[in-house]
Amino acid sequence: MLTVLRLGHRHVRDARITTHVCLTARALGADNVILSGEKDDKILGSVRDIASRFGGTFKISYEKNWKKVIREFPGKKAHLTMYGMPIQKKINSIKKHKDILVIVGGEKVPWAVYEAADYNISVGNQPHSEVAALAIFLHDYFGGKELSREFAGADLNVIPQELGKKTNSRISEIR
Repeated sequence: MLTVLRLGHRHVRDARITTHVCLTARALGADNVILSGEKDDKILGSVRDIASRFGGTFKISYEKNWKKVIREFPGKKAHLTMYGMPIQKKINSIKKHKDILVIVGGEKVPWAVYEAADYNISVGNQPHSEVAALAIFLHDYFGGKELSREFAGADLNVIPQELGKKTNSRISEIR
């Protein structure tokens, strides 16, 4: 079970980036995302809608108390931060564990997160997007297998092609 905890979501400032964190987590193999910070029903609904149409078993939820999520999570905690140890030096250790909580920040991350994490992991030691860090983490964690993953129960599938946009939709068959 791989869960992503998104810390410190703020409605006005973070709506787009939090949505991208959720969609990246879903597309690249996470089982669920827990949002913390300001509750944003629009993001919760939007991500649930996408997960429903594009298939799979992905879940998204909200928990105001991120400390509780970290404290009660039964597995290992990996916090993505530019101040951590390089991912290439730690990913094999992380892969040995069954349940992983991947923590990605929004606003300034409290020191308590660094202390509570079993791993403080950097994807490079330069400032960049938490979406990029999450994508690289998931790619390394799953060894590239996430890119060919199939999503059961999809009502909408993208059909890859060199040029253009093509989908195969069961939505019209269902309605």
